[in-house]
Amino acid sequence: MKKIAVLGLGKVGSLAAELLHGSGFDVTGIDLATRGDLPFPVVALDLTDTSGVEAVFAKQDAVLSCLPFHLNISVAEIAHRAGIHYFDLTEDVPTTNRVIELSKTSKGLMAPQCGLAPGFIGIVGASLIAELDECRSCKMRVGALPQNPTGLMGYSFNWSPEGVVNEYLNDCEVIEDGARKLVSPMEWIEGIYIDGMRLEAFTTSGGLGTMCETYLGKVNNIDYKTMRYPGHAKLMNFFFHELLMRDRRKEAGEILINAKPPVEDDIVYVHASAEGTIDGKLRRREFVRAYRPVEVAGKQRTAISWTTAGSVVSIIEMVRDGALPATGFLKQEEIGLKAFLATSTGSLYAAN
Repeated sequence: MKKIAVLGLGKVGSLAAELLHGSGFDVTGIDLATRGDLPFPVVALDLTDTSGVEAVFAKQDAVLSCLPFHLNISVAEIAHRAGIHYFDLTEDVPTTNRVIELSKTSKGLMAPQCGLAPGFIGIVGASLIAELDECRSCKMRVGALPQNPTGLMGYSFNWSPEGVVNEYLNDCEVIEDGARKLVSPMEWIEGIYIDGMRLEAFTTSGGLGTMCETYLGKVNNIDYKTMRYPGHAKLMNFFFHELLMRDRRKEAGEILINAKPPVEDDIVYVHASAEGTIDGKLRRREFVRAYRPVEVAGKQRTAISWTTAGSVVSIIEMVRDGALPATGFLKQEEIGLKAFLATSTGSLYAAN
């Protein structure tokens, strides 16, 4: 795997493309307009031009989609027909289910959910489960937040508002008391402290990826929650359910990002824990981190940008180097944390 196309050159997409370029890949950027500020060629392309996309993919070994989730199924299907590797960052469950179907007949590797959550958090969670002889529960929490919150919401949309709305409104898969089930989003609210900072966590969709399928019958309780500053869930429940904005998702996203635009000084909290037994004695294993903006590829990058882009690039490096399969479907929990952190890009997580 040498040639890779990166679709969508926003903050995450452009950084992922730059990291891939720096790791020795022959990168082609694809966006609505050409750009001259990147160290690789950029093709201006309308993704509704299927023949144009097919022509670009025919010259590639792999494609990374950093597009909004609703565009990924089409991209995955074209990549499947071209017989090349496919990677994306989606949290959308229907999109992943379609990619799983495609992977059954794919010539290349089909690897969705390679971002932060799902993605890195699943790699961490699986590593904690593996440290125990028997695991009774695994809890994974991620929060991408402003370092200096303002207002009652205490939030800024450094991530796609469309993706956030999707996570807040779609049902959430969990394993509870040994049963795989769906629960409502923005529920099961709990308090969490990280380095003295009080946060709240609540259920959101998609963060577990395929972990419920993998660990059913092996771990009795698994769930994923998003972390926010206290009071956020109550306000979002009011906005979506009492004001009925759940029926107007596109407009809801526009309202929210207009009210809380992105900031540069953000922070990504990661809190994962697993409980179980080692040599018959009850133990708890934890992975708790606070990631802040750092300089990457010669520029200052937000925490959400480098943690998301860094995750997928590390996985692509592992596939190139033969550390992961080259065909079929890739589950994030199949990726070893130690090997992930040993990649040139994965070392960002260890260093910061």
